[in-house]
Parts: sequence; C-alpha cells; structure tokens
Amino acid sequence: MSKAGAFDLASGVGGKIDKTEVLSAVEKYEKYHVCYGGEEEERKANYTDMVNKYYDLVTSFYEFGWGESFHFAPRWKGESLQESIKRHEHFLALQLGLKSGQKVLDVGCGIGGPLREIARFSSTSVTGLNNNEYQITRGKELNRFAGVDKTCNFVKADFMKMPFPDNSFDAVYAIEATCHAPDAYGCYKEIYRVLKPGQCFAAYEWCLTDAFDPNNQEHKKIKVIWEKDLAPDSPLPWYLPLDTSHFSLSSFRLTSVGRFVTRNMVKALEFVGLAPKGSQRVQDFLEKAAEGLVAGGRKEIFTPMYFFLARKPQHG
Repeated sequence: MSKAGAFDLASGVGGKIDKTEVLSAVEKYEKYHVCYGGEEEERKANYTDMVNKYYDLVTSFYEFGWGESFHFAPRWKGESLQESIKRHEHFLALQLGLKSGQKVLDVGCGIGGPLREIARFSSTSVTGLNNNEYQITRGKELNRFAGVDKTCNFVKADFMKMPFPDNSFDAVYAIEATCHAPDAYGCYKEIYRVLKPGQCFAAYEWCLTDAFDPNNQEHKKIKVIWEKDLAPDSPLPWYLPLDTSHFSLSSFRLTSVGRFVTRNMVKALEFVGLAPKGSQRVQDFLEKAAEGLVAGGRKEIFTPMYFFLARKPQHG
C-alpha cells in the first residue's frame, strides 16, 4: 500500500480542478449544504457536480490521512486501522463467494483500494465504476504499482446510467458509495440490471439507526446520510480513528496531534504556493465533518457499516 506524502497532498488538492480555481470550487461546494443555505432539491439536481467537486477537493487529504481505501471498518482491540480495513474487504469478498477468474464490479470505487485488495484476495478481475476523473487517474497509477493493471480497470460513468450490457458481472459490490445517489431505487435498479442472474450484490452502506430522532434538532444537525433505520456492531467504535481523544501511532495523521501538524503544514504549503489557495478551507470542512461523524457515532444515530447481501433471481 502506498502512503501519500506532503508533496502528494499539496499537488493533489483540487484534483482535476485548475489550481487557480480551487478556492472558488470550495465556495461553490459549500453552498450546496444546509449550513450555507443549500437545498435538498438543488443537491439532488446537481449531484454529479457536487460529488465531483467534493472528491476533487478531498481525495489527496483522504489518501494522506486514511490510505487507499476510503471507508470505515469494524475493529478488534489490538488491530490497526489498516488491518481492520483489509479484513472488512475480505469479509465482503467471502460473503459474495468470489471465485478465481470471475468478473466483478465495484460501484463507486474511489481510487481503488478495495478493488485491488479484493482482486488479489480472490483472484478476480474487478472493474471500478467512478464518475470522478482525478480518482480514476490516481487509481490507474496505483493499479500499476500493485501489478493488477492487467486484470483490473476503471470506467468513468454515472452509476445511475451504467455503460454495461445487461447481465455483465458475476458479482457486484459497493462500499459506502451508493449514499451519493440522488435516488437509491434507480441506482439499485442499474446494479440489478448488470448483475448476472443467480449472482450476488453485497454492500456496506450509511444508514440511520433506531436511535435517530427526526424531531431532535441536535440529531438533525449532525445527520449526514439518507434515512434507513439500521444499526452497527463493532468491538471498537467505528468512528475511533476520527476521535481526537484517541491516540494511535499507526494512525498518527488522524490523531489530534497529527491533524495539528497537517493543518499547519497545509497552511505553510498554501502560503508558499506549493498548495493551491483554498487548501486550508478543505482541511477545515473535513475536520468539521469528522466532528459530526464522531458526535453522531457516539449517539449511535447512524452507521457506515450496514451490510447486506442480495441475490438476483435465476429467472424472471
């Protein structure tokens, strides 16, 4: 697994956005959200632009702090974050019953961390579906480093309109990705269409739990996902890597000290012109998001790890 450094972080902020336009992109992205006056209908109507702006802006921060797999995982005591992430991905592959040589689709694949891990673990060929050009470019580069570029690939497309024939894949999975769809039914309908009859779709998804109270203003403030009443179960809290009261040498960049170092490094890089203007704003809204996730996690009002497995009927 590669580990992005300070230069990768600085050069990657903004993704495919022109570096002189990063600050403007941050401002436009922020306006989609409620705290800046944004409306739900506007977000749904412009979901492609909103999601693309978000991942152009944050991908280098994600890779710098989290690694190549942008998702949470249940975690045992004594287990590192990266070990738990790999185990989470292996569990999904095992539940799908993947076999050597099968064609698999990763819906909303990010830069392909899970794709590479699952392909090597199961000896399958995995196609990553992503609508963000910068993440695909970065993913292809990492595929070459990992030696899976001959068996794994990326397709740039909207998962609401997949460019694949019916019954194309032996298995399909999504990891904390389809929550970005403006219409969950439409997204799952496309997944059903491209999956071969008798084969399985598995997913980890963001969902609200029974503890969420829609009449509680504090809960509404920190709600970040579409409404589903489901609950997680993890030996250690899933939000632990983002909890600033927790210290870990293996995930140092995510700790309060690590974030302080990163914050000042980004500030310095932006000041000397190595990072584009607006980089610090991206760091700021990611930290605010992390605070919201930890707050919601402690109250147990949502989970990023609702797992389900579904099989497409053999006939009909």
